[in-house]
Amino acid sequence: MELQRKLAILADAAKYDASCASSGAAKRHSVGGRGIGSTEGMGICHSYTPDGRCISLLKILLTNFCLYDCLYCVNRASSNVPRARFAAEEVVALTLDFYRRNCIEGLFLSSGIIQSPDYTMEQVVEVARLLREEHDFRGYIHLKTIPDASPELLARAGRYADRLSINIELPTAEGLARLAPEKDGPAIERSMARIATHIEAHRSAQREQAAARVVSLPHTGRARRAAVPRFAPGGQSTQMIVGADAADDRAILATSAQLYGQHRLRRVYYSAFSPIPDAARALPLQAPPLLREHRLYQADWLMRFYGFAHDEIVPATPVGGATGGSASGSGMLSLDMDPKLAWALAHRERFPVNLNTAPRELLLRVPGLGVQSVQRLLAARRVRQLRHADLARLRVPLARVLPFVEVADHRPTRTLDDPALAQRLLQAGRRPSVRSGTAAVPGMALPLGTAAATPAALAPPARVPQQASLFDA
Repeated sequence: MELQRKLAILADAAKYDASCASSGAAKRHSVGGRGIGSTEGMGICHSYTPDGRCISLLKILLTNFCLYDCLYCVNRASSNVPRARFAAEEVVALTLDFYRRNCIEGLFLSSGIIQSPDYTMEQVVEVARLLREEHDFRGYIHLKTIPDASPELLARAGRYADRLSINIELPTAEGLARLAPEKDGPAIERSMARIATHIEAHRSAQREQAAARVVSLPHTGRARRAAVPRFAPGGQSTQMIVGADAADDRAILATSAQLYGQHRLRRVYYSAFSPIPDAARALPLQAPPLLREHRLYQADWLMRFYGFAHDEIVPATPVGGATGGSASGSGMLSLDMDPKLAWALAHRERFPVNLNTAPRELLLRVPGLGVQSVQRLLAARRVRQLRHADLARLRVPLARVLPFVEVADHRPTRTLDDPALAQRLLQAGRRPSVRSGTAAVPGMALPLGTAAATPAALAPPARVPQQASLFDA
């Protein structure tokens, strides 16, 4: 088979893996079909580094042949799809060719299972080894590892890859047993634990070396210590399919919290189930709404950066009725509002929060205040008392923030007791952000007048793309 045909098949087969999310751009077509500027074709995905740089990755499978017959997978053994397989040298040649033409800055490589997990893993690791050792490739490499592969192969993979990932596939053991009976859930977790142990050992060795660094000086005669070998500096991640089984959002977030806690994952990706050709009867006929996937990412963000526990976001016992974190106590996140606003409306007794005295942990729970906004507020209030105009300068969504906060010249009085507050906040969220002196927040009066010069701490943050990071903390 021609290399170009293989690339078309195996790049398209990799599109269902959400661990390297695309940039989310709308499809564009050049005249006469795909051409310069088209974003429809598969093969190159985009992710972002911590400083906001967009990284383009060649995203392909080593092969879409597979021994397993997972019902949700388009590449399952019984699926009637075109099949192809790359040799390790072909993947290396493609990666270097695209890199030299400045089309990509790295490689995302996954694979179906062929012959055995160890044989497949050897082929995947060989691609990374050839790139690093034979061609001195310094770009980013993300390897999807095979759960049942030997610990030695996992250790070798971490020496060459920037990030490793193992797909847990489904959030519950019951779902995995029903839809992918050939996969072993405990084996997946054991592989995650091994990778986590290697990563932690590497980081501990780096910390020890930094603490006891020996500088090579001619008059001392002491030699410089060898650098600690790298091991997956970008950590490990995983992916869960949403909507293929009966697991609700509460179960999904509970599994994510367990993975973050036990295996110190950098990221859990959520992929809405896509109906596939010739699907089994056990699978749903329709895909879940993409908004559900979006709400799960928002809830995941709350757990990782805002101090929320998973059982606060979707509690086992519904709090506050339909305005709580779950939709009518069903174990599902509300599709009407983001989970942070839903939690705040379900716990109105904790508000309003005084921005001049409240601790950081409580400020992070105010709807409309992000991590950077809270950091700037904390820095500014060391200098003087915060006022309403300072929030306007910070460019936070005032219509959402003001009902939940107090500042020197603003108190929301009885606004939180209004049963129609949730509806007004949802309507305000669909309109442009409210600015001080230009519009009124529904249900309350805004103070007039201006404040003193804006402190440097309240300068508006630079716009950074909100996208899955390669090395997000």
